[in-house]
Amino acid sequence: MIDMATWNLSIPVGSPPATIDTAKLVDGYNGKYFQSESGALFFWSPVTGARTANAIYPRSELRETNADGSLRNWLYPTSDNFLRATVAVNQVPSSGRIVIGQIHAYESTEPLLKVEYQYKESAKSGTIVAKVRNRFDDKEARTIIIAEDVPLNEPFKYIIHLSPGGQLSVSARDANWSSPISATWRDKPLYFKAGVYTQDNTGYTSEGGKATFYKLDINHSKS
Repeated sequence: MIDMATWNLSIPVGSPPATIDTAKLVDGYNGKYFQSESGALFFWSPVTGARTANAIYPRSELRETNADGSLRNWLYPTSDNFLRATVAVNQVPSSGRIVIGQIHAYESTEPLLKVEYQYKESAKSGTIVAKVRNRFDDKEARTIIIAEDVPLNEPFKYIIHLSPGGQLSVSARDANWSSPISATWRDKPLYFKAGVYTQDNTGYTSEGGKATFYKLDINHSKS
């Protein structure tokens, strides 16, 4: 079973979009956009779904919390920070793109890192990329290819790691990328996100992003 005691959930319905709190997730919340009955976590975010403030795309996505449900934010120099997941992407929108993991910055509209699955219909497979803003004030993220030839519905592992020294690494399907980030992030409160952030907002209600997480774990080891 995946431990739900360190997450809340944003689902793409309502105005503003609803947040399912930690206690409800621990009690076994299930709905149209999120299911956990099987022990795995299923996410669905249609292109027509409601969008959170300042977002142009809809999401069914977990956000890191403390066990009491309060928002958890951390400074990377204080610990060794890991998010580990095993996930299968089941559906993509017409853009072919969904975000399946993030390091976000508290009270910022732009994340430090997005891990994105990009599907190409011509190849019948997808590419896993990292989109990284090396500096806090970078306007554009650089894109790094982590792994290629990843079919829909095939489970794969990914790991996000940000060390106390500021070394960021992303691994997927036994491929690994690593690079130091700028010290401009040192005093910025950060948090992990995981799920489906659909990178499209036009189309039919049946279009969108779906993914199943079989394993999901956060770890912050004190340095």
